[in-house]
Amino acid sequence: MQNIVQKIDKNSKIAVLCGGMSSEAEVSRRSGKGVFDALQRLGYTNSELVEVDKNIAQKLKDGNYDYAYNVLHGKYGEDGCIQGILEILQIPYTGCGVMSSAVCMNKEFTKRMLSSCSEIPLAKSAFVRKGEDVMEKTKDLKYPVFTKPVSEGSSFGMTKVNSREELKTAYDEAIKYNDDVLIEEFIDGLFVTVGVLEQDGKNFATEILEIIPKNEWYDYESKYTPGMSEFILPAKFDAELTAKIKEIAIKSHETAGCKGVSRVDFMVSKDGIPYVIEINTSPGMTTTSDLPAQAKVMGISYDNLVQIVLNGAGLNK
Repeated sequence: MQNIVQKIDKNSKIAVLCGGMSSEAEVSRRSGKGVFDALQRLGYTNSELVEVDKNIAQKLKDGNYDYAYNVLHGKYGEDGCIQGILEILQIPYTGCGVMSSAVCMNKEFTKRMLSSCSEIPLAKSAFVRKGEDVMEKTKDLKYPVFTKPVSEGSSFGMTKVNSREELKTAYDEAIKYNDDVLIEEFIDGLFVTVGVLEQDGKNFATEILEIIPKNEWYDYESKYTPGMSEFILPAKFDAELTAKIKEIAIKSHETAGCKGVSRVDFMVSKDGIPYVIEINTSPGMTTTSDLPAQAKVMGISYDNLVQIVLNGAGLNK
C-alpha cells in the first residue's frame, strides 16, 4: 500500500493512553509502547505515553493534549468510559465512540444489536444474569458450550464446557470477572479474525487471519505468547467465502456503530457459515497482536497502521 497521508499536524501533542485498571492492563502497556515508538518514528515527537488511572481526567487537563491515541483494553478503556471523558474534555481520540464502545464491550448486547441485521450469522446462546438459574437458562443449548464473562477481553474467565456436569464450575469461574455471563454453543470449525479500518471516509476489511492455537482453543496464553499459535495469512478460503466474511465484518462494524478501527472475530463452521463471535473496538497493537499481522500482509507497515488509525481521530462518534 502507498504511503498514508498524515492528516494530523506533526507538532500536535498526542497522549498515548495505556495501562488502565482492567485485567488487560499489561497487554495495553505493550500496545502503548508499540504505538508510542511508531509515532516517534512518524515524526510526532510531542507524543507521550500516559498511564491511565483514576486521575486520568486531571492528567489530560494538565497535559493540554491535542489528541488521544487510545490503546486501552478492557474495562474503563474499551467500554465508553474513557471515550466519555475525552468527549467532555473535547480531546479528539482514535477508535470507536462512546456508544459503540459500550455496546461492543458487552458480548450479549453486541449480539442483540447485530441480530437486527439478518445477514449476520450468530451462534445460539443464553444470557445468565446474577442470581438466575444457570442450568435452567441453558437447558436448550447443545454441548460443548463456552462460558464467557460478558465484558472481559483476552479470554479472561472463559471456559470450554464439554458436558452439563462441568457447567457450574465454569460458570463460577466466569462470575469472578462479571456478574453476567454469556453461554454460547461451540461452533466446530475455524477461528478467524478480520480487521476493519477506515480510509478517506470508507471502511475496508483487512485480509482474513486464521489462527490455529497450540492449546485446545484461543486462550490468553495462545494470544500473547510467541509460538503458541499458528497464523495463516491470508486464510485459505475460496474467493466467494473470503468475500462473504469480509462483507460481514464490515457490516458488523457498521451495524454496531463502530468508527475508525475494529476487529471482528468469527468461527467459520465446517459447512462454511461465518458466525460472528464478537467485535473488538480497541484491537491489540503488540508485536504478536492480530491487527498488525493482518495489516502487514496487505502491505501496511506497523507505522502506517498507526497513522491510519490516528487519521481517524475525532469527536461525536
